[in-house]
Amino acid sequence: MAEPQHAGAWTANVITLFPEAFPGVLGLSLTGRALAEGLWNLRTIPLREHGVGKHRNVDDTPAGGGAGMVIRPDVMDAALREASLRLPVIYLSPRGMPLTQDRARALAEGPGVTLICGRFEGVDQRVLDAHCVEEISIGDYVLTGGELAAQVLIDATVRLIPRVVGNQASLAEESFSDGLLEHPQYTRPAEWEGRRIPDVVMSGNHAAIAAWRREEAERLTKERRPDLWRAYAQHAQNDPAKDAQLSGASHQAGNEPAQDKDEQR
Repeated sequence: MAEPQHAGAWTANVITLFPEAFPGVLGLSLTGRALAEGLWNLRTIPLREHGVGKHRNVDDTPAGGGAGMVIRPDVMDAALREASLRLPVIYLSPRGMPLTQDRARALAEGPGVTLICGRFEGVDQRVLDAHCVEEISIGDYVLTGGELAAQVLIDATVRLIPRVVGNQASLAEESFSDGLLEHPQYTRPAEWEGRRIPDVVMSGNHAAIAAWRREEAERLTKERRPDLWRAYAQHAQNDPAKDAQLSGASHQAGNEPAQDKDEQR
């Protein structure tokens, strides 16, 4: 069943062979409530409806030979024209540029996006070139189709639309918000199975807590994402405030808290 559309709301058009896959997880929790409240629109364009011939074929064998099938340019062009050419078009593809928080934020600030969910060996390059389609990847692996990747991109974007997440301040404190991974989080009980929340976190000294969180964010980023750390450190060379933090200002907490070796994020 088609989702209701709300004038002026951020819109995700999704071209897919499997419209029944949507909204999927997007219909749950914050994104689902925001969809019901009209904060964003979801519209699926069934690719099969634009297929050719008696059997509504959407693909054909690769030019030049090779395994698999390729989605035809005329079929995809018809689907794109139904979707609306006024929105940016993104093809979810493992050869695309990585999806980042900055790209999601930029998309959230626009009117919406049209997403192509690929299948088989991909989409004829000519239609991608004709419509200046951007290619985005959610990781260095291959899925059976683009539907899951499309839901990932939509989720990452929709949550940045005003009023979707109730506490907007939380968006400024999560991973990637300032180029670093997020610091460890804790909650009650203060001690669980012999593991205590670090003393500095329970100290009530907000300056010390902030310094510890920054230090932990830097440590985790260095350990787990050296690519992000290099970009962050490079940026800090041109930013006196960040340069001061990197040079040791974050150690103002006064002592080193015990590290929880099993903390996972």
